[in-house]
Amino acid sequence: MSGANACPLSKEVRWMSQPVVHFEVVGKDPTRLRKYFGELFGWEFDVPSPVAPEVSEPQNYGFLNLVTSEGGTGIPGGVGGGPGYESHAVFYVGVPDVEAALLRAEELGGTRVMGPARSPNGLVVGHFTDPEGTLMGVAGVA
Repeated sequence: MSGANACPLSKEVRWMSQPVVHFEVVGKDPTRLRKYFGELFGWEFDVPSPVAPEVSEPQNYGFLNLVTSEGGTGIPGGVGGGPGYESHAVFYVGVPDVEAALLRAEELGGTRVMGPARSPNGLVVGHFTDPEGTLMGVAGVA
């Protein structure tokens, strides 16, 4: 089987044209969230980590590198926020141009929520909601 008919549990390896590259959990008490996820999943965070202030209070952002795991591979992520940030989880799709991706999302019926915003390490991110209101992210270097 291949294409749309492939079984999701298949061992067949297929390439995603624009993969998920990062995730974030943001909330009003990021210290409590990091403690929770650390105890739940054994995650260890690098705090503080570079982040755009539109995403989290910089001193409250913890980076998590899950690129490798016992079962294969994972993706990096972060847990942050602060009192002025709404609680949410979001994953980011890697794109070559964040502004162009946000414009395309809007053309297709999505709504821009934030961005492009640049973090101190040069990463550019943006948030949008899809036509049903689901929060999504895009990330790149431009």
